[in-house]
Amino acid sequence: MGDALQLLAFVFGYALGSIPFGLVLTKLAGLQDIRTIGSGNIGATNVLRTGRKGLAAATLILDALKASFAIIIASQWQSELGLFAALGAFIGHLYPAWLRFQGGKGVATYLGCLLALYWPAALAFALVWLAVAAVTRYSSLAALIASLVSPLVVLYFDHGAEAELFVALAILLWFKHRPNIERLLAGTEGRIGAKT
Repeated sequence: MGDALQLLAFVFGYALGSIPFGLVLTKLAGLQDIRTIGSGNIGATNVLRTGRKGLAAATLILDALKASFAIIIASQWQSELGLFAALGAFIGHLYPAWLRFQGGKGVATYLGCLLALYWPAALAFALVWLAVAAVTRYSSLAALIASLVSPLVVLYFDHGAEAELFVALAILLWFKHRPNIERLLAGTEGRIGAKT
């Protein structure tokens, strides 16, 4: 029964995580397919490239909250089920079945997982992201560094299972950011606020 509940929590998280809010919101706003501009990504940073800051903010919030909601609901049955829902939501955002498994890069959804599982680490993530982004104006670099810091914060406060999860999520996040890492190394990565 435990395995069945874990699978159910994962599937529930996946279903919520796979909702592509960036794509949905930009289409509702009458904009072109977000996948045809900038990085081709469906996340908040690419939505920002449309010049619609409100839509970008809404995408960020909703992509975070879909993970938080999945975790909170799953945790009502058993606290450990929140971890499976978190993994499902994150993978759902990265690889949504309805978009042929071509999803986002997971930054906002990672933050949403942190918010629901250990909010002080979410605060640390946000502060690191803001600091790095303010100095470099690279959203991707800010996310990469913040994703390294947050599992350490979780581990420092003795939340071992959660720390293991966030290490796994950070690895996936870095994997999805491979093109960004290549552009960062080449000096061709787009900066925050730049239209492409």
